[in-house]
Formats: sequence, structure tokens, C-alpha cells
Amino acid sequence: MKAEYKDKYKMLGLNIAYYRKLRGYTQESLAEKIGIDQTHMSKIEIASVGISLDVYFSICKALDVEPSKLMEFREKN
Repeated sequence: MKAEYKDKYKMLGLNIAYYRKLRGYTQESLAEKIGIDQTHMSKIEIASVGISLDVYFSICKALDVEPSKLMEFREKN
């Protein structure tokens, strides 16, 4: 992941965590649902790793969220 996009990855991770919790999933249960490790899910949410489109679309499907919704970044106040 390029350093210049780190903030966007952080916001994406926050959105994933938001919708995950809204749907009642733990990191472990969501990770299992999409076929990745819980540690990888954790790293995605805290933006310590990048994310492939395959994993991104799997997360969207599992959370029943349109891909564009996970990219709606709120402004920092």
C-alpha cells in the first residue's frame, strides 16, 4: 500500500468495522464467511495491509453492502 493512500485505507477499515458490527459479526465470523484469517481481517480494519478487489467484493457481499457504500468516507472534524 502506498503511504499516500494510508488515510483512505484507514477510513475503509473503519467502514468495514462499522458495517461488520452493525450486522452482528465478529472479525472471526466475517473472516470465516469470506475465507480469510481473522488476523488478516484485523489487519484490513486497522489498515496495516492493502486489500485485493476479490476480498473487497467478498466483504461487501458478506455484509450485504454495496461496494460504493464502503468507499463513502466521512470528513474528519
